[in-house]
Parts: sequence; C-alpha cells; structure tokens
Amino acid sequence: MSLTGNWSYPTAIKFGAGRISELPGACAQAGISRPLLVTDRGLADLPITSQTLDVLEQAGLGRALFADVDPNPNEKNLAAGVKAYNDGGHDGVIAFGGGSGLDLGKMVAFMAGQTRPVWDFEDIGDWWTRADADVIAPIVAVPTTAGTGSEVGRASVITNSDTHEKKIIFHPKVLPQVVICDPELTVGMPGFITAGTGLDAFAHCVEAYSSPHYHPMSQGIALEGMRLVKEYLPRAFANGQDIEARAQMMSAAMMGATAFQKGLGAIHAMSHPIGAHFNTHHGTTNAVCMPTVLAFNADAIRDRFDTAAAYLGIDGGFDGFRAFVQDLNDSLNIPRALSDLGVTAEAIPTLVKGAIIDPSCGGNPIELTEQNLTALFKAALCPLSRRDFRRGNLLESR
Repeated sequence: MSLTGNWSYPTAIKFGAGRISELPGACAQAGISRPLLVTDRGLADLPITSQTLDVLEQAGLGRALFADVDPNPNEKNLAAGVKAYNDGGHDGVIAFGGGSGLDLGKMVAFMAGQTRPVWDFEDIGDWWTRADADVIAPIVAVPTTAGTGSEVGRASVITNSDTHEKKIIFHPKVLPQVVICDPELTVGMPGFITAGTGLDAFAHCVEAYSSPHYHPMSQGIALEGMRLVKEYLPRAFANGQDIEARAQMMSAAMMGATAFQKGLGAIHAMSHPIGAHFNTHHGTTNAVCMPTVLAFNADAIRDRFDTAAAYLGIDGGFDGFRAFVQDLNDSLNIPRALSDLGVTAEAIPTLVKGAIIDPSCGGNPIELTEQNLTALFKAALCPLSRRDFRRGNLLESR
C-alpha cells in the first residue's frame, strides 16, 4: 500500500438548533447579497422553507426561490435553475434541502457562468480544470435531512436524462463557503426519509472504512460516524422530535461525506444506475445493497470490521457486524430485495454497464468486473436465495 494521498476537509459550519436565524450573516460571510434559494418540489411549500425565506426577506435579501428539482436532479432541472439565477440577477445560491436540493443548488452556482456543457466537468481525471473558476458563484448550504452530506462536498450527482446515467460533477469551488446545520429543520422528516437518509450516511461510512486507499483521518471519522448512526438513527426514527438524535445524525451525515474522500465502492456503484433507471431513493437503495456487498467484500474487510465491531459494541466481529446491518435495515422497514424497489432482472445487463463505469468502483476493496457485478445485482435482486460471496465468486449457502 502506498502511503500517499491528496486530502482536503470541510468548510465553515454553523451547527446547532435555531441557527437558521444566522442565515443572513452566513450570506454576508460568503459575499452574497441577492441569493437564490434552491430546493426541491417537496420542500417548496413546507413551513421550514417559508420560514427560511422570511428570515432572508426580513434581512433585506429578498425571497427568491427555485424549486423545479426532481428527486434525482437532471440537466433539465439544472438548465431551468441557471436561467432563473441569471434572469434574477442573483450573486449567490443558498442550496437548501436534502441531496437533490443541495446537489442542484451547488450546480446552479457552478454552471451559471460556464460556457461548456455540464458533462464536460465530470469527475474524470482533471476535467474540473476545464471550468472557469472565476465565475463560480458563492454557495451557502443548509441541509434539511441527515444523509448525503452534500453540504460539505465538492461535487454533485446529476442524472443524464437521455442516457439514464448518474454523473458526478466535481470542482473544488463547489464546496459551500458556509454551512448551517440546524437540527430543528429535520424534525418534520417522515420516518421513511429519516431511515433512508440515515442509512445513506451509514453507507458512506461503511464504504469509506472498507476502501483500501490510505487516509487514516477518514478511517477514524468513518468509524465514529458508524457509531453515531448505530446509536442515534433508531432514536430519530422512533421519535422525530428527538432533537439530540436529529443533531447527532446531522453530524454523522457530514462525517460520512467527509470520510468518503477515502473512496466508495460497490454499494454506490450499484445504487447510482439503479436510481437513474428506476428513480429509487438513493439512501434506501444503498441500504438494500449493503448486506450483499458486505458479504462480497468479506475476505478483504473481515479484519478491519472485527476491529470496528468491537468499537461499536457489536459481538461476533465481521459476521456480527453484517448481521447487525441486516437487523438495522429490518428495524427501519427497509426492503430486503431490489425487486421491492421495482428493479427487474431484465435490467441487470444495463445496470451492470452503468455500474462498471461508475467512479465508485475504484474504492471497492475487491476489484469489480462485469461478471461479479452481475452476480451482485442478481443476489441483491432476490436475496431470499441466501447467496454468499467469496472473492467475487457466487456460492450457494447450504
């Protein structure tokens, strides 16, 4: 293993209940005087959004809103958002919401002044250097879920609506200048969103911890992030008003997104094309795939998860951890099969072709191929067959 790496860590974060009131100051800190608040359709008419717009208006910052954002945002949403931004003469973006609102908001700020298509800035090699960094607008991020951690990320996931591929668009200046994490904004999340977003954070930590790349800071953050999810996601799911649990889950979400600088893996490589083709909830899809991928990676990660299990207070080392993951999914009403999300066997060849080119493949501890990805999709599609994996070979359990 080469002990080398390129590391970077998050931005200024204002964390705590009630701190949405500091949004005008955050805008001033970022140099924004005419913000466009970007969120998704589901949040547009909710009280937390109108109250946030009230805070802006009372501070003389207007109440401009763009909410034409799909659950899996695409280039059409982006074009509409850029038009709204430019037509309104805005000078910065408040990315507000869950992953879709945060990702699209960041891309509106990124693309508003660019002349090349967004796909020219995919996270491949040094493609990000194609962008004109001087015209990227400042961003303030306000998460309203605890899952993606996009508020502390330098990339967004945008779906190509023509090819049904999810693309990761990266630039260092997509990192928000200021983040406001107010757990009071998350108390109204319904249970299934609490579960799906929380397990997205957990998947980020699990895959970062599994990644073979060298990044000891991320390794430690991933481990503690797993502990926070283990301790507080069941509480947040059981009682959405539990402000301590909501706050700890917001921390876990940021920790997961910070940790996965170390790498993601097969869970995300599978989840991205599934979401693009079947419009599934990303975190829920990750959760369904996780037990199968853990089994597949077992030979490569068993020792480190023996250590993790001990830290997390889980008996039985890696096997105990894997059992805990399935039990956690079950307790949060997560389906056991991709077929329950609408995924079909006929789609597997297409999903495999999308997964094998996903950047997440590079962080999986066992090399991914079309053959073993096909086996992974088949096993996750119908896990009642109780399939198991070792070194990429599909074995029937007795």
